[in-house]
Amino acid sequence: MALIIVESPTKARTFNRILKDQDFFVYATMGHIRDLPGKTMSIDYTHQFKPDYEIMKNKEKVVAKLRELVKEHDQIYLATDPDREGESISYHVAYILGFIKEEWPDFNLLGDGKLKRIVFHEITAHALQEALEHPATLRTELVKAQQARRILDRIVGYELSPLLWKKMGKNWLSAGRVQTVALRLVVEREKEIRAFSLEPYCQLYGNFIAGEPLRAKLIKLQDEPVEQSFKLSLFAGEYTYTKTIISPEKALEIQKEEVSDTFEITNVREDISSRFPPPPYTTSLLQQDAFIRHGFSSKMTMRLAQDLYERGLITYHRTDSFNLSTQFVFKAKDYIKTAYGEEYALEKPRGYKTKSKMAQEAHEAIRPTKLEQNVDKLEKLNLNQKRLYDLIFNRAVATQMKEASIKTTKVEITSKKQYTYESEYQQVLFDGFLRVAQPDFAAKHSAAVSFKVGDPVSLSEFEIQELSTKAPPRYNEASLIKILEEKGIGRPSTYAPIISLVQEKNYIEKQNRYFSPTKLGESISEYLSQSFPQLFNLDFTAQMEESMDLIAEGKNNIVAFLTDFYKPFQEELIVQKKDTKVIDVEEEVSEPCDKCGAPLVVRFSRFGKFYACSKYPECKNTKPFLQFVNNYTCPKCGGKIAVRYSKSKKRFYGCEKWPKCDFSAWALKDAKAPEKKQTRNVVEVKPKTKKKVTKKNVKEDRSQE
Repeated sequence: MALIIVESPTKARTFNRILKDQDFFVYATMGHIRDLPGKTMSIDYTHQFKPDYEIMKNKEKVVAKLRELVKEHDQIYLATDPDREGESISYHVAYILGFIKEEWPDFNLLGDGKLKRIVFHEITAHALQEALEHPATLRTELVKAQQARRILDRIVGYELSPLLWKKMGKNWLSAGRVQTVALRLVVEREKEIRAFSLEPYCQLYGNFIAGEPLRAKLIKLQDEPVEQSFKLSLFAGEYTYTKTIISPEKALEIQKEEVSDTFEITNVREDISSRFPPPPYTTSLLQQDAFIRHGFSSKMTMRLAQDLYERGLITYHRTDSFNLSTQFVFKAKDYIKTAYGEEYALEKPRGYKTKSKMAQEAHEAIRPTKLEQNVDKLEKLNLNQKRLYDLIFNRAVATQMKEASIKTTKVEITSKKQYTYESEYQQVLFDGFLRVAQPDFAAKHSAAVSFKVGDPVSLSEFEIQELSTKAPPRYNEASLIKILEEKGIGRPSTYAPIISLVQEKNYIEKQNRYFSPTKLGESISEYLSQSFPQLFNLDFTAQMEESMDLIAEGKNNIVAFLTDFYKPFQEELIVQKKDTKVIDVEEEVSEPCDKCGAPLVVRFSRFGKFYACSKYPECKNTKPFLQFVNNYTCPKCGGKIAVRYSKSKKRFYGCEKWPKCDFSAWALKDAKAPEKKQTRNVVEVKPKTKKKVTKKNVKEDRSQE
């Protein structure tokens, strides 16, 4: 009988279901069993950065059980996840079972072939059978790459965090190599928003009748383009924004001219193009899409994906690759023919080239393991698991469907006074992959339009939209993950914990799904980026990731890598430790203290913001800090709506007068908001009719003026 060692109970249950008729015993380690202790550095600088691992708390029983099971079985298979973290878990299991002799920075495998490693990217009967028939040994270079990251992050975190405690008087603060760079992205963007100059401008539209309603945007004034484009160089790249040359005063002048003007269609351009499906999901693309479509945090997305993977429903969910297996693409072709028809299937499979420089192991993209969309009936998925599975299923299937054919019609309308308007229409001639990926788009753009040059049109409404130039947008979870990936910072497995950590530490906060830095986060970012300019530079951080990739490929030495990093880091650290300046992160507010009348300040604790008296410790008055939602009022009592958090850290909205008023809602839409003010200036153009001139008519006309 053989022993198979996995990480989680869910994975173990899936293995047992697949291997129920075979002679295997499956045991779960419940994650890592050996790691660096939390209270000490545990890195020996004098012996080539040797890490001092120990068995984790609460894992003694697991280790004892493993040692018993090893004696009872003739063959042991390590079946942890296929990435560096999974390889590291297998390494530590092998070590505590006596199959590895450590000789840092190398290690030797012991035994007579009793211990084997199996690697697979999906938990299916076929994949498991294939892995068991072709077992391998531990991939030592992946273990070293994981250890390099662990040691590097331990050095940065444990050396810099005490520096922050000393500077800010808070012993719960932390700094991290990637964590601080992610924070800096948010902070620098906030500074760029503050520096951006908002400029008012107007966008003009005409609502015409040309046999059918036609809405067109003003694009030219006597052959001069209305819209201008501008570029700004920002911390993380370039930002392009547009504005028109039309001021509010100019808009009213044009409106006055156009309501009495005549119009005709002067150009109709038609173009038929093909739209191809996007590539299958990688980790970052899945996190971005799940946030955009369903509002899932990256942490939630990875938790759901982990569960789907361990149930055997999707391939491994930590990947940079666009590859799809030959087995899947041909099965997808048959599925598409059956489900949608012959015309939707490709003659040859479609492939995608992975553009990311940071692609690691030869994983597949994230895809379903079964071409069954209604697996929730079999697997009893909850609503969010089903939503994520549907995203993955539809995206993967869409990659193997025919491209969509779309007809774009651009209609130009010119007035007698030489003002040019343009309207654009899209008609889906063949929906192709859109039938799966964007069925709503295909349905919305199914109608044909017919316009001819020379056709007269009449203006029914003239619309002025008063706008302002848009500052660079704040990051949300999707855009922050996107920029981290583009810059080569972090890896698929690190995005979710990084974003969660900077929020838990109160360095950044989320407002309407967008991140903004707190005073604490901004102070930390400013101090660390100025004191350690190279360490928290985007290019340097990306370079460190590339160096660790080379370790994984066996092309870089772990000790040389750590030495090259630590020497200049230590020099900067010595200089900064001599600096005795203290950084104040208090925010003063206009509200007075309830007890002594002194000004209140906003302070930070490990649990978040709170109000405190500025005369502390003379006055120890404190009260909770509430973040109010603008323009929302309580439907019960009319008080302000505040953002609150449950014991499980789930956000909800409640009345500021709690507990006197017990109103609460999970969704902001369920709280009462005032009606939005109309920002458009619309003038209805009435058809011209002759009317009899009377004294009454003259008085009416003058009163309207």
